[in-house]
Amino acid sequence: MSEDALVAPPAVERDDVLDDDNRLRRGFVDKVVASLDAHDPAATRALVDPLHEADIADLFELIPGDYRQDLAKALGDKLDADVIAEMNDWVREELLDVLTAGEVAEVVSELDTDDAVSIIEELDEDDRREVMRALDPDDRAAIEEALSYPEESAGRLMQRDLVAVPEHWTIQRIIDFVAAEPDLPEDFWEVFVVDPGHHPVGTIRLSWLLTKARDAVIGDVMQRDQTLIPVDEDQEEVALQFQKYALISAAVVDGDGRLVGVITVDDIVHIIQEEAGEDALKLSGAGDGDINEPIVQTIRVRMWWLLINLGTAILASSVVAAFEGTISRLVTLAVLMPIVAGMGGNAATQTMAVTVRALATNQLTSSNTARMIRRELWIALANGVGLGLLMAVGCQLVYHDWPLTGVLFAAMLINSVNAGLSGIMIPVGLEKAGIDPAVTSTVFVTTMTDVIGFFSFLGLAAVFHLH
Repeated sequence: MSEDALVAPPAVERDDVLDDDNRLRRGFVDKVVASLDAHDPAATRALVDPLHEADIADLFELIPGDYRQDLAKALGDKLDADVIAEMNDWVREELLDVLTAGEVAEVVSELDTDDAVSIIEELDEDDRREVMRALDPDDRAAIEEALSYPEESAGRLMQRDLVAVPEHWTIQRIIDFVAAEPDLPEDFWEVFVVDPGHHPVGTIRLSWLLTKARDAVIGDVMQRDQTLIPVDEDQEEVALQFQKYALISAAVVDGDGRLVGVITVDDIVHIIQEEAGEDALKLSGAGDGDINEPIVQTIRVRMWWLLINLGTAILASSVVAAFEGTISRLVTLAVLMPIVAGMGGNAATQTMAVTVRALATNQLTSSNTARMIRRELWIALANGVGLGLLMAVGCQLVYHDWPLTGVLFAAMLINSVNAGLSGIMIPVGLEKAGIDPAVTSTVFVTTMTDVIGFFSFLGLAAVFHLH
């Protein structure tokens, strides 16, 4: 062996790689790109070697897209299943496109079932079949079963590997079993106790195994109360249960109540993050909001949403056109009416955001909807009176026109109340109708505040013959 081969690559200091928020520094990313430009895979690997799998996944997102395949080649076996599981969906799809079916199957076989499914389900139909054929029978059967469940359900999210024992076993027998069994999951936090029909009847935490008497029978010391997740339950509902009951893991059961899998908190953290971001982006019509999403797809999603909003804007403008004669008699109306509509829209957005979040987190249910409506009505009245008085004072100081001031105050109050009621009743109504309020609320609420804002202001101006 040469002397050079014994020299370790220069150590990379953590502060040179990550900033205070644990994000990869720009200087480090530039070094990796420079090593790729120099076609020096050894230097690239030496830079990346100390990184955690999640940081390597971030690196693939941060470098320009045309460098990603070169980085993958330079990393070799360092680009393992754990790194691919941590990747952004779009970046991962791009990399998987250049791998053979056998290579993808090798990656998938090293992952937990839930992570494997998240990769398989993103493949094209032909690629999926080819990869499935390359898997060994046990892995293929587990993934096919998972894919049979609805998307974003507990069945897609759960892991099949778990530890389940009968309740007549002793603590010592479980410890011996865990120590000797080679095919146990790498990470688990509790042992599930099942009856002869494989129905879960209790659970025992690992900490209890270490603190209970070795000759104690599991059925006497286990915790019988546990949260059971139906296999077809939506992942958002699963996340809410984990959050509400502070769960670390939970058993998943099929329609007959048999134990079929387990969901762990590390998967739920991702779901909570995804669902929170998803709802916020739906409200704005920005699609996935992923900066790695193909530009053409982003344009298509945003254009469709903007076209819908264009239609609602035309509807609002038709209300203005109906009062063209009134506006022509008093040009001041054209100056003030955007304020009425705009403030109503802003107020409605606040209420709508709170309502959609409350619906998503189960804070708002049928039992407290009426109370929530009354609460928002009082808030809207207070805001309407406060902002209406402020605008009325300003209007009187500038225009010295008491009828105009009174109309402006009344319109501000009317549209504020309309905004408060629309912001809560439209999302609640959409949910009752089985429509995701995060997707469609914005269009309806904005239309309501614009139409009512213009109609109340210009209608009152016409009634009182302002000129």
